[in-house]
Amino acid sequence: MASTNKDPVLVVLELTGANDYLNTIVPYADPVYWDNRPKVYIPKDQLLPIDNELAFRSDVEPFKQIYDNGNMAIIHGIGFENSPRSHFRAMDIWHTCEPDSIGINGWLGKVIRDLDPVGENVLKGVNFGQGLPRALTMRGVPVTSVNHLASYGVLSSLPGASEEDRSQLLESFAKMYAPAIGTGPVMDYLGQTGRDALRGADMIKVAPERYSSNIKYENNAIGRSLRDVAQVHLAGLGTQVFYTSYGPFDTHFNQPGSHTKLWMDISKAISDFFADLREHDAGEEVVMMLFSEFGRRVRDNGTGTDHGAAGVAFAIGDRVNGGMYGSYPSLKPEDLSQGDLAPNYDFRGFYSTLVDRWLGLDPVSVVGGKFEQMAFV
Repeated sequence: MASTNKDPVLVVLELTGANDYLNTIVPYADPVYWDNRPKVYIPKDQLLPIDNELAFRSDVEPFKQIYDNGNMAIIHGIGFENSPRSHFRAMDIWHTCEPDSIGINGWLGKVIRDLDPVGENVLKGVNFGQGLPRALTMRGVPVTSVNHLASYGVLSSLPGASEEDRSQLLESFAKMYAPAIGTGPVMDYLGQTGRDALRGADMIKVAPERYSSNIKYENNAIGRSLRDVAQVHLAGLGTQVFYTSYGPFDTHFNQPGSHTKLWMDISKAISDFFADLREHDAGEEVVMMLFSEFGRRVRDNGTGTDHGAAGVAFAIGDRVNGGMYGSYPSLKPEDLSQGDLAPNYDFRGFYSTLVDRWLGLDPVSVVGGKFEQMAFV
């Protein structure tokens, strides 16, 4: 595990909808790229070269600066065999590490379990967004899910609401579901889940009160989410796993405009986030990972790109060993998988690296086996 005086923290950013690998890290020296992207390509005068073969798009200068500073690892060709090209199934695989069956427990649910075996801290894992991602779900593992930090804690912030009032609300909620599942189990499960949620609400609402910063995040969804992550982290509430998502990256149509905007937003938000942490001397204990369920097809469809296979992932942080890891998959027609870039690095190795080398946990029980790790942390 990285040497740090504070507990290591992992921030997960899900790029929902299948990010286009080819237009994120552009293989501009390969003529096959230009042959296959007659309509959906990044012009050469809008590239920020990384080396003689690959480049960022020019509208992500803050992202490129992180890489140039040595704080970004680019993981090439990530994915898994027999990609289903289905958003739901592919994301389920990423969330549960179960490519050959329907998984029950989320990989981060297992991580939180191992970080806090007795569930003492209901804020050990926090999601910012609607609902609760499969990655964080595991029976008996409390996770707090927040749509927006400033307005969180509906039950706990009702004017004049007492503990008795809140208990009655939870009991009413559980009774709605009891006929379908059974009174005993559902009451127990929803009752405990509700109590954990209320405890989380009571604790997490102090974060904005303790926060001040000179960093001005953009007023968009990813800017607000990462600002919320920073507030909770800086409040010292013991959270070690944060999760949020941004998208949609499902760019079948009008890809040049939408994909550009998404990456401009992400680039600025991540730069602001780490600047915020450094302002508070709280950056060294944080690593952020970015992933998407799969990439897009090599050949464009005239206005966008369709579902593919191999993709790209990123690890970012002051303690990340920056650079490129793995190899960019071949674009040659004979090397493609049904017209798509073929994955050459199992995503479970990426997870294993973070679980083992960053969080200091045994990765085998989390990802379901031993997979190749990389030295980016």
